[in-house]
Amino acid sequence: MSTQDTYPIDVERIREDFPILDRKVGGDVSTAGEGSEDTEPLVYLDNGATSQTPKQVVDSIVDYYYGYNANVHRGIHQLSQEASVAYEEAHDRVAEFINANGREEIVFTKNTTEAMNLVAYAWGLAELGPGDSVVTTQMEHHASLVTWQQICKRTGAEIRFIEVDEEGRLDMDHAAELIDDSTEMVSLVHVSNTLGTVNPVAEITEMAHEVGAYSFVDGAQAVPTRPVDVEAIDADFYAFSGHKMLGPTGIGVLYGKEEILESMQPYLYGGDMIRKVTYEESTWEDLPWKFEAGTPSIAQAIALHAAIDYLEEIGMENVQAHEEMLAEYAYDRLTEYDDVTIYGPPGDDRGGLVAFNVDGVHAHDLSSILNDYAVAIRAGDHCTQPLHDTLGTAASARASFYIYNTREEIDKLVDAVDSARELFA
Repeated sequence: MSTQDTYPIDVERIREDFPILDRKVGGDVSTAGEGSEDTEPLVYLDNGATSQTPKQVVDSIVDYYYGYNANVHRGIHQLSQEASVAYEEAHDRVAEFINANGREEIVFTKNTTEAMNLVAYAWGLAELGPGDSVVTTQMEHHASLVTWQQICKRTGAEIRFIEVDEEGRLDMDHAAELIDDSTEMVSLVHVSNTLGTVNPVAEITEMAHEVGAYSFVDGAQAVPTRPVDVEAIDADFYAFSGHKMLGPTGIGVLYGKEEILESMQPYLYGGDMIRKVTYEESTWEDLPWKFEAGTPSIAQAIALHAAIDYLEEIGMENVQAHEEMLAEYAYDRLTEYDDVTIYGPPGDDRGGLVAFNVDGVHAHDLSSILNDYAVAIRAGDHCTQPLHDTLGTAASARASFYIYNTREEIDKLVDAVDSARELFA
């Protein structure tokens, strides 16, 4: 029986595109090396932090550097023209991927964090003040929470947090209480990187708009794993990162409605974002270039285009079905143990990750033991320290899944967890 009969996608075929999955790791890191008897095939379950990169995406970077490496928007020569076209087409491809109206609404940043900061500084510092409020949630990544926290401190605005209920979902009654006439921005995560909760972002965006507020959605864990339609969500801003969706590090995306981006002042100043400069005044380039000062991440943008092509060939509905199937399987396997606590909604109602703890075993110790078995997971607070405080734990272990993972790898994860339980019993 082929994997096509048991999975929504052909996992065996996909894995051939990821040479890193052939690595052997684990064992005693002081003595084990490639080919050591102590090592085992890599089981990579840290995709919520960074996904692996297929050959096709790496090849697109090599093609750029070997074939038409040049700066964009600065040269008349052929290489610059080719690089400029490829860079601009990457904007078009992203816009198509998330159903934006066009490249004018797609600003390339380094990552989701920089996209958050761009809006917070370019919009927030100008628009927020005493008497205003920013509403966010208890499950926010530090990229959102800390950014709005600090902007509110600077402007005198109030920051409010929608509570998380016992199942790890947002308390919508509490949301309705907090989002009021003082609210200028509602910022929330689409899929929680700790709880796996898939938030009702369209509903909350509508609540924001009813009081005249904007909405900002952190899609870092959503865009890589499910179809996202920014027009259907109606968010005013939406952000995500390339390195979580088969792309390289150093490239992120800020989507913003064109009329809002037009009204905002630039966040960074310098080359390429200007139209005319005198010693007294400067005017800005058209969107999206007015927010992309300096030499951009050209190779990374081209590679993001390739990553989107790869994902869409699989089909985002299939990507979502595969990772949700794996998350449900992992949830069910881990609930076989009474001393394992899993955070967030039930296994059939979450994104593709599972955060958990084993009684008596610190998450860092657990991750270290799993590494001996060649299983790579994340351990810590996952950049959600306040959420972990709310959950009553300093840290958790997190396994997160993607298109190249299998049930057999989850079985290896559970077997390694079982070994850790026995070691600390």
